[in-house]
Amino acid sequence: MLDDEALDLLFRNARTHRRFFDEPVADAQLRRMHEILKWGPTSVNCQPMRIVFVRSKEAKERLKPALDAGNRDKTMRAPVTAIIAHDTLFYEHLPKLLPHSPNVIDSFRGAEKKALAEETAFRNGTLQGAYLILAARAVGLDCGPMSGFDNAKVDAAFFPDGRVKSNFLCNLGRGDPAGVSARSPRFAFEDVCTIL
Repeated sequence: MLDDEALDLLFRNARTHRRFFDEPVADAQLRRMHEILKWGPTSVNCQPMRIVFVRSKEAKERLKPALDAGNRDKTMRAPVTAIIAHDTLFYEHLPKLLPHSPNVIDSFRGAEKKALAEETAFRNGTLQGAYLILAARAVGLDCGPMSGFDNAKVDAAFFPDGRVKSNFLCNLGRGDPAGVSARSPRFAFEDVCTIL
């Protein structure tokens, strides 16, 4: 079981950051984060998440027109912005990722199964995005996950072939605690959980 210090780091004291110190995020941190998050489970080990780490000034300028006004400045100032996306044709990799079930690809391949494939890609890519947030915190990065952008513009700028679709953005870096607002309330167990 994780101790309280680890639970505080991952959940209880972790916050959504809107401001970051002007410190670079090293490639090694991003690689270490991926080495952790890749072990999180997905259905049929489909692993549909794709990530673009937007760090350079040129890449940030490509992202800028897609950002809502309220997210523009903080994203442009963040050391790295991860575009969390998913591969809609993830199933092409299933023979490699699930070698003991080589026919599982047939569950998703074909026009009549397109809706199931898209739903599976979105659901599991979102799940992997949550793993990314936890892994980022585990390697010492703070996170600012967000919606508030035009998916179509992001997809046109970063995934023009149409195969990969953006889901959400997550700013990464060392967060400035001065930019964090007071903690908002959370539901109690009794408010949202049922044991049958």
